[in-house]
Amino acid sequence: MKDVVRKFLVDNRADPDAGDFTDDESLLEKGVIDSVMMVDLITFLESECGVRIEDDEMTPENFDSVTAIVAFVAGKAG
Repeated sequence: MKDVVRKFLVDNRADPDAGDFTDDESLLEKGVIDSVMMVDLITFLESECGVRIEDDEMTPENFDSVTAIVAFVAGKAG
C-alpha cells in the first residue's frame, strides 16, 4: 500500500520541482500536494483501495504524510 501511495504522489506531485520526501515528512510543506492534488489523491484512494472518504475526514492529520495516508486508509479498509 505504501509503495502505491508513494508512486501516485511522486508521479502526480503538485509542484514538479518538489524534492524527495520521506514517509513522515509533511506533503503540504514539501509542495507534493495542494488543494487540487488532494482531490485527485482522494479519488485515487477511493478507486484503488475501495474506501469512501467523507468530507470531515479530509484533514491534515489523515493526509499530511505517506505514513498518515497509509494508516488512515488501512483503518478505513478494516
